[in-house]
Amino acid sequence: MSDVEIKLRSTLTCPHCGHASEQTMPTDACQWFYDCTSCGAVLRPRPGDCCVFCSYGTVPCPPVQAGHDCCG
Repeated sequence: MSDVEIKLRSTLTCPHCGHASEQTMPTDACQWFYDCTSCGAVLRPRPGDCCVFCSYGTVPCPPVQAGHDCCG
């Protein structure tokens, strides 16, 4: 049993316009796309990241928080 507290909320910040939006992360899948609610840009993970939360969020996705390499 792990003593790591998994956080499910992360603030995504759009790299195009700087808009920040708090979102709930899925626990059972990666989120590969996110539409910015301010400028409409479609965010995709940066190379080497498994999802938009790992690339643009204040908190990485739940699998990464738990110590897994990616969302697999």
